[in-house]
Amino acid sequence: MTMATDSRERMVRSAAYLFRERGYSGTGFRDVIAHSGAPRGSIYHHFPGGKVQLAQEAVRYAGEFLNAGIEKAMEGGDPAAAVDAFVGWWRGVLIKSGFRAGCPVAAVTVECHDEVPQLAEAAAAVFDRWQDTLATGLANAGIPDARAARLARLIVAAVEGATLLCRAHRDVRPLDDVVAELKELTRAAVRDR
Repeated sequence: MTMATDSRERMVRSAAYLFRERGYSGTGFRDVIAHSGAPRGSIYHHFPGGKVQLAQEAVRYAGEFLNAGIEKAMEGGDPAAAVDAFVGWWRGVLIKSGFRAGCPVAAVTVECHDEVPQLAEAAAAVFDRWQDTLATGLANAGIPDARAARLARLIVAAVEGATLLCRAHRDVRPLDDVVAELKELTRAAVRDR
């Protein structure tokens, strides 16, 4: 890995990290440079499309990072384990950050405006990827494809919503309750096939 590539990757990771806590509009290039330790002028070199380009790449990075955990959990064939994998990371982020951090994909999504539709598209692609990965694992466990797709969408939506509730209440119980119900629902779907 070259120094330039390393610097670029650090900036993308830093942007994702900062979006989790500060949101898209609350994070500037100066913040990303300070957090990543990258040379000041390099951000404009690596992201000629500006903050929108950086945000798109940070959203993709965050999406792929979490998707890799879901895929690994799905290898065991237990859909409830995939729910745990999807949620476990968020739970850790919430606790470690003192409930200041949430999902960088959701943070960018809620701030998307008509003038930056590419951010909404990047976020939608990540949510779709998570849903597809979960749906594939659920289908591989024997749940019919149509139901697997609906359950996958429910899992993503419920976890994202529970994450917001956790931040508002400064407590992980909303996430824990949602996870318990989602795991029971996925187990029942496997039994009912």
